[in-house]
Amino acid sequence: MPIAPQQYLVEKNGYFPGSKFPVLHYKENLQLPTFFPGKYVRSVFQENNWTNNWRSGIYTFHHYHSTAHEVMAVIDGRTIILLGGINGKNVLLKKGDVIVIPAGVAHMNLGDENDITCIGGYPSGRGYDMNYGRPDEHPMVDINIRHLPILDSGPLYGQDDPLISIWNSVQVQQKIKKH
Repeated sequence: MPIAPQQYLVEKNGYFPGSKFPVLHYKENLQLPTFFPGKYVRSVFQENNWTNNWRSGIYTFHHYHSTAHEVMAVIDGRTIILLGGINGKNVLLKKGDVIVIPAGVAHMNLGDENDITCIGGYPSGRGYDMNYGRPDEHPMVDINIRHLPILDSGPLYGQDDPLISIWNSVQVQQKIKKH
């Protein structure tokens, strides 16, 4: 049975677009093997069609993606990340945590980039762009975010992932507000 993730709604902040979808933080949700935890996480993500995987720390500057949502699983270390730009939300990430950051949500590591090792990925292996909260990024990033496809699989539990029901309920609420 999937464990419900913590949810953090990160709205527009200056030139950081934010998202209508909440950031999802699956705390200590991964039971990592002693040997080859990165390979294990990649296999879980790939099984659920979250590919274009990488292994690294988390950048120590504000950035966001407009062409893809991002998942990161912590396989070693701990740090605090800042979501949403200046005066945003601080979140402690540690080994075994998984975080899904919707397109448009700025994030940065408040520690050292190498305080943490993550495996990352994107739904359907989408390519990602890098944006930094500058005025010249708009309106292109807004258009990119608006045209992202609806997800049919979460990174940990596929179609049974809490992401699906949480984000679909946001879509329904948005449609109700429009009518």
